[in-house]
Amino acid sequence: MKWNIKYSLYVAVAVLALILGIWLILSVKKTEVSVDVDHKINITPEQIESIKAIGEWEFLSIADEVMVDTLRKGIFSDDHLVRIYYGTVRLGINMHQAGPEWIKASGDSIEVTLPKIGLLDRNFIDEARTKSFHESGRWKPAVREALYRKAYKKMLKHCLTRENIHSAQVNGEAQFRHMIQAMGYDHVLIKWEE
Repeated sequence: MKWNIKYSLYVAVAVLALILGIWLILSVKKTEVSVDVDHKINITPEQIESIKAIGEWEFLSIADEVMVDTLRKGIFSDDHLVRIYYGTVRLGINMHQAGPEWIKASGDSIEVTLPKIGLLDRNFIDEARTKSFHESGRWKPAVREALYRKAYKKMLKHCLTRENIHSAQVNGEAQFRHMIQAMGYDHVLIKWEE
């Protein structure tokens, strides 16, 4: 009888181990391992601030020269002053002028609203390269300053054209698109402030 109890106990443990083994095998077969990929890319506040910290971003540089002159009538002869001014007009944006919601991300898409294209440097005339082409008579500094202002306006009129602003926008869009796509965004929409 002792042997039967011992034998029954062994059989019970063996049956219990067999049931437990079968249950483990079946539950492991039903278990699946899966990897979920989150395709959502989030632009961080640090990235936004680092883009804004760039400050001024030049998209187009136009080298120009203008000739301006003035004439002073005299009793015996006329005095004439002709000067050539050289300058480089730089068009681009100032990221510090970007609005508060200038960048919006959603999934793998991003929308960027850039400040309007403008003049980056108001002192674009290179006075060291300014030449007097023809000068007769004596001229006061006020007359030379008036010629400078005239050349300034003329150069702005030559360079701040719709075509040049459009070229700067095209260059700006290409540069921003490349930078944003390098951050992992597939779909980039770039708009300009009015």
